[in-house]
Amino acid sequence: MYHYRPPKELRALFIIHYAPLLLIILIGPLTAYFGVWEIPLPKLLTVILGCAIFLLGTYVYFKWEIFWHKTYKGQLVTGGIFQYIRHPHYTSVLIVGFGLALFFYSIAAFIIALIAIPIMIWSIVDEEKVLVKQYGEPYKEYMKQVPWRMIPKVF
Repeated sequence: MYHYRPPKELRALFIIHYAPLLLIILIGPLTAYFGVWEIPLPKLLTVILGCAIFLLGTYVYFKWEIFWHKTYKGQLVTGGIFQYIRHPHYTSVLIVGFGLALFFYSIAAFIIALIAIPIMIWSIVDEEKVLVKQYGEPYKEYMKQVPWRMIPKVF
């Protein structure tokens, strides 16, 4: 089995793009515990919506994870979920972050989820530079075929 190891220049970015998710997990429960930074919406609705969004993000993550581990052997992967968006992993992390922020009913966690968006975009731009170097013209062609990085018809 081929074990993927991110290039050295991307390893720091992998850590950086998980940092907001970890902060959400650490800060979110403080809202309930201390009764601070609460989202000014009906609590039950926000928590249910958060659960639904979290489950959607988890679904996208596992769809990516399972497909990636079954398929990736060092080659450019363009099938499965990759035929719709080029970076399903980043998308799933953002969706999970927003779902958790709503689930925890926390404005602070929601702000961290918002801050994560430019971090993910930065990570994607840097990763795509490496992918163009690694795969060359086939990756450039893939970028034309699948113009959406994270959200079909949006970005």
